[in-house]
Amino acid sequence: MGYGFTAADVAYLDSEPGRAALAEVGALELSDRTHLADLGRVRAAFADRAPALVETTLLRRRAAAKLDDPARWLLTDEALQQATAGAVARHRAQRLAGRVVHDVTCSIGAELDALAAVCPVAVGSDLDPVRLAMARRNVPAAHLLRADALTPVTRASAGVVTLADPARRAGGRRRHDPAALVPPLPDLLAAHRGRDLVVKCAPGLDFDALGFTGEVEVTSLDGVVREACLYSPGLTEPAVTRRASVLRTGPDGAVTAQTYTDAEPGQVDPAAPGEYIVDPDGAVVRAGLVRQYAARHGLWQLDPQIAHLTGNRLPVGVRGHRILARTTVKDKALRAELARLGAGSVEILVRGVQTDPDALRRRMRLRGDRALSVVITRIGRSGVAFVCEPVRGAEA
Repeated sequence: MGYGFTAADVAYLDSEPGRAALAEVGALELSDRTHLADLGRVRAAFADRAPALVETTLLRRRAAAKLDDPARWLLTDEALQQATAGAVARHRAQRLAGRVVHDVTCSIGAELDALAAVCPVAVGSDLDPVRLAMARRNVPAAHLLRADALTPVTRASAGVVTLADPARRAGGRRRHDPAALVPPLPDLLAAHRGRDLVVKCAPGLDFDALGFTGEVEVTSLDGVVREACLYSPGLTEPAVTRRASVLRTGPDGAVTAQTYTDAEPGQVDPAAPGEYIVDPDGAVVRAGLVRQYAARHGLWQLDPQIAHLTGNRLPVGVRGHRILARTTVKDKALRAELARLGAGSVEILVRGVQTDPDALRRRMRLRGDRALSVVITRIGRSGVAFVCEPVRGAEA
């Protein structure tokens, strides 16, 4: 669960001596190999400040995968687990640019940092005094106060957008019941009904069961689904109730976004396999926009109930699978094709068929030297296996 920071710890870490101590501790390796010796050095130099210094140093190193310039952040273990990745926070902030936004569950300020850069006023509130103190240090441009997320303290008449991120973890465990979040999602929606509201939540929730009538945006970053986000009707585009945003980090570190919505054409008919198979990004699948994705890129479905797509060309930059052979899902037939094609390793993708990829891979007893892929899917009532060569759109 990590070290339990106090307000006194935050005050020290934000002081001149604390910043100097963090720089000194940050120069240590603090690896499994050196941890005990390094910890002894820190304790000898900084006595009872050692736990806060070591924990902050380790958290900053972990935060490099999420936060911009992690060396400037004060944070807790649980807050880091829930913090929005910088690229995703900036993507959301761009949708709210120019508005006054109040983050009612601001925690250490990960969302506020992105909002403060594009909004004329960014307000943050939280009930946890320690996280609020950290947010003051992390985002000095924001206006911060202590308040309950279920008690609105900013005026809807002033055009304020309310942003919330209910906690989905407690004691290191993830919560899946909307009513078990902190604050409970149904209570949050009720408390801010009639206001412009944005709520970050898990992509697996049944949003229709919540009675939510706005837009659900599912966002991925570099192929990993990160979150879903609810936007109340006043913040949506006409006819849009589902959106998938696919964010990718380029070689230069710049993040690009492709967006798909249910207002786009989605008329595609299933047909025989083309030259390639495409497994759409998880955000597209979670948002239920497979047909819209297919229509935009000139693809079609193998089966109307399965997300695997096919076509004679790949979308630029998208990873796909060039079909080399088609066979049944029976081990003997699949093993024979893999041997014929010289497979030495295989990536296995499965949709619509009950198959354990790891167990199947072990049973194939591969002896070749080619890296191939196997796409196992269902067409109608039958399981089908395609042996493929992985490629990217730019290479096709």
